[in-house]
Amino acid sequence: MQFFDVVVVGAGPAGGHCARLLAKLGYLVLLVEQHEDFQNNNFSSAASPLETLQNYNLPESVVSRYWQNIEIISTNIYRSWQAKQPLGVVFDFAKLRAFLAQDVANNGGIVWLGCRYLKYGNEDGKITVYLHKKGGEPFTIQTKLLVDATGYSRTVIYPNKKDKPNFLKGIGIEYLIQVDEELYQKYSDSLIFFLGYKWSPQGYSWIFPMENNQLKVGTAILEGKHKFIQKNKPIKEYIYQIIQDYIKLEHYQIIDIHGSILEYSPKLNDIYYKNQIIAIGDTVSTVNFLGGEGIRYAMKSAEVACRYIEDYLQNNHQDFKSYEAELKQYFSQRWNWSEQISRKVYLEYSDARIDQGVSYLKYLSLDDIIDILFHYTFEKYTKGLKGFFIQKIKLFGKKLFKNIHLS
Repeated sequence: MQFFDVVVVGAGPAGGHCARLLAKLGYLVLLVEQHEDFQNNNFSSAASPLETLQNYNLPESVVSRYWQNIEIISTNIYRSWQAKQPLGVVFDFAKLRAFLAQDVANNGGIVWLGCRYLKYGNEDGKITVYLHKKGGEPFTIQTKLLVDATGYSRTVIYPNKKDKPNFLKGIGIEYLIQVDEELYQKYSDSLIFFLGYKWSPQGYSWIFPMENNQLKVGTAILEGKHKFIQKNKPIKEYIYQIIQDYIKLEHYQIIDIHGSILEYSPKLNDIYYKNQIIAIGDTVSTVNFLGGEGIRYAMKSAEVACRYIEDYLQNNHQDFKSYEAELKQYFSQRWNWSEQISRKVYLEYSDARIDQGVSYLKYLSLDDIIDILFHYTFEKYTKGLKGFFIQKIKLFGKKLFKNIHLS
């Protein structure tokens, strides 16, 4: 029976980065991925700030497109901000995961694609992992430590699905479409976000640029009862509406349609570890529930986990309580705010209130918008409110002065 120091189940950004870091430290790591090819689950929108490349030592080859402008559109309001240089990237999600897996192999780790995790058992202080490769019989391996990087499915940490607690649930669908060069140039440098009842009444929609004259057009919704809306259209109808009414395309080529589910634990009450099992990435709700951004935070959780995994393997501690505490300290405040805001905006606000909120953004700089969208510093939004009220006071003062002058 083959033996490994660590077995990582799931080769997404969290699992791939975790296995990569451990392999570089000299541990014998196995990265297990159920899909035979990374194109088979190429589902992430993958927009991120520019510093993500440097922070996680990622090459330009995993970038599909750089972006430098942001547009936010509600039912009746349009706001935009432009920069003269790139501010972020849209990753090619398949290339990103393929790079991480290859880096695992380059550093002495082992990667098994098309290998499905079945279950685990504890024997003599070691974990026996049951796996199945397509076309073969189930087989077993052993490891000192098992890492659950299976995302929202949480396959390892919850062997019995009925034991899962209630999660907040989001659903997203995305179309990858081919457009002509002239039209592509209109969208090639911008991230465009849509709010409001017209575009996505229980969530948000987007247009992100990709390489080769391709655009990603998607919609995500928060499951739950809306305060004002009795029934939504199917998610795909909102995507069609953006393509036809906003981009104004009648004929286009669909390259791919993909979707995913986000299950988020309110107040981050996930199971982070269980004996010789540790969970990372979306498995412990590192994806931001308001915007659905998760790649760099999944990788952040992997980096934190690797410090404690190395400690564990060196017999320096016996559990992962400190790992859970560190992740919660890093995420809790901003993620709790994001959860509360998402419930209000996506399930309670009227369309007029969403328009009003977007209108206030005119008083914010591009740096402010970046901080709100990607660093979740929501307190900066108050600058927009302040600017709005200052403008109102100025207009009132001008009107009052005019009336006094005329009298």
